Amino acid sequence: MSNSADTPLLSIDENASGKQSQHLTNSTTSTHPLSPVSTVASAFSAAIFSTASAPEGDDDREVLVGGYPQTDEYSRDATTLPHKGFITVATENPFVLGVALFSSIGGLLFGYDQGVVSGVITMESFAYTFPEIYSDPDFKGWFVSAFLLTAWAGSLVNGPIADRIGRKHSMILAVAVFLVGSSMQAAASSVPVIFCGRSIAGLSVGMLTMVVPLYMAEISPSEIRGGLVVLQQLSITLGILLAFWIDYITNYIGGTRCAPADQPYADPSVGFNPYVDLTPDGTCLQSSLSWRLPLAIQILPAIVLGFGMLAMPYSPRWLLMRGRDDEASHALARIRRTPIADEGTQQEFASIRAEVMLVRLQREEKYASSTTSLPLSISSGSPAVQKKSPLMLDLLEYRDLLRHRASFKRVFIGSAVMFFQQFMGCNAIIYYAPTIFAQLGMDGSTASLLATGVYGIVNFLSTLIALALIDRVGRRVLLISGAIGTFVSLLVVAAVVGVHATGVVGWIGVAAIYFYDVNFAYSWAPIGWVLPSEIFPLGIRAKAVSITTSSAWMNNFVIGLVSPAMLQKYPWQTYVFFAVFCALACGFAIFVVPETRRRSLEDMDAVFGDHQAVNDKRRLQMIVDSLQHDMQNEQERYSVVRSESSPAQSFAVSSDSVELVHRGTSSFTQ
Repeated sequence: MSNSADTPLLSIDENASGKQSQHLTNSTTSTHPLSPVSTVASAFSAAIFSTASAPEGDDDREVLVGGYPQTDEYSRDATTLPHKGFITVATENPFVLGVALFSSIGGLLFGYDQGVVSGVITMESFAYTFPEIYSDPDFKGWFVSAFLLTAWAGSLVNGPIADRIGRKHSMILAVAVFLVGSSMQAAASSVPVIFCGRSIAGLSVGMLTMVVPLYMAEISPSEIRGGLVVLQQLSITLGILLAFWIDYITNYIGGTRCAPADQPYADPSVGFNPYVDLTPDGTCLQSSLSWRLPLAIQILPAIVLGFGMLAMPYSPRWLLMRGRDDEASHALARIRRTPIADEGTQQEFASIRAEVMLVRLQREEKYASSTTSLPLSISSGSPAVQKKSPLMLDLLEYRDLLRHRASFKRVFIGSAVMFFQQFMGCNAIIYYAPTIFAQLGMDGSTASLLATGVYGIVNFLSTLIALALIDRVGRRVLLISGAIGTFVSLLVVAAVVGVHATGVVGWIGVAAIYFYDVNFAYSWAPIGWVLPSEIFPLGIRAKAVSITTSSAWMNNFVIGLVSPAMLQKYPWQTYVFFAVFCALACGFAIFVVPETRRRSLEDMDAVFGDHQAVNDKRRLQMIVDSLQHDMQNEQERYSVVRSESSPAQSFAVSSDSVELVHRGTSSFTQ
């Protein structure tokens, strides 16, 4: 790379009165052929601070531009842009939707593994192979929860991995790990092997649940990012649905029982006993394929995802974070299906770049030294920051996130929503649905598996309700109504199980389970993932969301572990236990959870008592102003030199000038 003119870059100082001023330092830039200077220079202001016009009759709708909800108070040089909905954007650029749909296979794998285990652990052939797991509720709880515990670990460790090797390659790595775990589960003949396989598969699924939403958000236009969150939830429910029905079908392979159909169970009140209810020669008639095949089928979509990701684009944001600016501009142009010089693509590129610069600046200010003295330059990373390992910087950022009252309150609300999402009983029903339907009078494993399959259909269709209502009636309304509906449903189920009802009354309990499913699927299931991304400002969002996600996995682990023993020892009391948490969740939604629909990040500042989002936006504005000023100066220099240079020399100068825009954060990552 050839050197060019010295370029002033921005540093920020906040004096005692709270006003911000700009300080310029020098940095050396290098050549980089791209689009004309004038296009990129004007892109910065339009990309960050323009507001999109809302549809008629919906003037107060907040529109995300450059990743930030815009308000009149802080928008400058506003450009009126037409509002585009999910369908419009997806139709104009089906490549983005295709990449997002393909990436959501990761969510499907998560949902499939969630659902498949519920049927597998009730099959007599599985019980014959692993009688300890089938007979001991505590052992069964650990079998289900080993997957969840390692998934929690995977969601944590994949953050640094995704930052180092990229979102794309971390997904491929997760798929490779998943293939190992799934193969071990399908081929297992001993308890240690199937436990190990389930743990390895859980690690990979945790990695995927962390990186897939991140990748989808970073490649998608801001207009459809909210829809893609629901798309991820839909892929999970689709995986659960497929798993339930595959379990039901494969349960017939070799018959549904180990012993001949005309041979009654040794203890009809208990049901199947894997130690005695066998053929006269001590074997099992039901084929082991009945449970091995469902566990093996999940290998196919994983292979498709792994090989397909090889052809998928890199995340432009990650490329910018790594200082690979040329690749980032080409990747964004490829994703948007536009030329690199396209004005809209340049605006989006500019907004991503400014956000990356802001995060780097904040890290510089906090961790460059043990003091809080400023100014700090956006030129090269300071020696103090460079000497700290990435792990140490991550730990320091987590520490600061929990030390300040306002940010802690945000993290508490996001984590508490995830807590209630699990302790309302959703995954207890998914993991042990056949057992629950058997408690409600569904005779035999086949009937309970059929009822479980219907539950999967209800779960999937009810998630579509969230897609239609989440931006119409608001988050809190759905959370409150969902909590009330689940509370009533669980009390009905508790009453039915408590009186050991069968027949018509038993079917009332089954209907109550389905009613519970409807209420949970449109409310706490999707909003638990949507809300955290809406209450955290840019500077802390990545770390904060990782905490809320890990909270979901850990609570999921606890529920998966204790539910089988609770369902066996305290049948009706278990449903009352979950109903109590539904009531608490309702109160939490009413009195604590803020409404985020049509609320900007600045509005969230007022709710949580800080000014981080406002300060972030002001700093973005200062970065843009400084870079735009520099670009105007360079454009004037370019115009003079071009008139005195040969065409080849003119191109070289143009390349150097454009590099000024693309070098804003490269020095932080080199």
